[in-house]
Amino acid sequence: MNLTDISIILSVTAIILALFAVFAHKFKPPVKSPAAKFDSMPMQLQAYERLVLLTERIALPNLISRLSQPGISAYEMKIILIENIKQEFDYNSTQQLYVSQVSWDAVRNLKEQNIMVINQVSGTLPPTASAADLNKKILEILMSQPNGALHELVAQALNYEAKKIMK
Repeated sequence: MNLTDISIILSVTAIILALFAVFAHKFKPPVKSPAAKFDSMPMQLQAYERLVLLTERIALPNLISRLSQPGISAYEMKIILIENIKQEFDYNSTQQLYVSQVSWDAVRNLKEQNIMVINQVSGTLPPTASAADLNKKILEILMSQPNGALHELVAQALNYEAKKIMK
């Protein structure tokens, strides 16, 4: 196992532990008047909905299947993947106003982890590698994760938070 694989595994493990802490830690929401809670609930739920969609859109398997182009280099694919992640994230950055800090941190960590995986995998490939080589290597690493894909864990955390609001 090389240093890149160890780094990815440690990073993913740290994120997974943070998400488990979210599920184990029970918050008590601040006491609000019923009118104030009613006014903000639709916006909060919409924000969680948009972040779940963002999580799915920046999931590496989904990005690869949506953006893969035959005949381009691994470097070009790396740029396309990273730019798409950044654009999707930036487009939805205002949603942090309506969600818990833990939820926003989970989404931000997903973005950073995905970019890190892309950079690390592309760094292990020769300069002549194709986009298909990069995509294949990324998918292999994702499939080897023992605790499931990170985007699925983030989506579960977001769903959990949204369901707490609906109670």
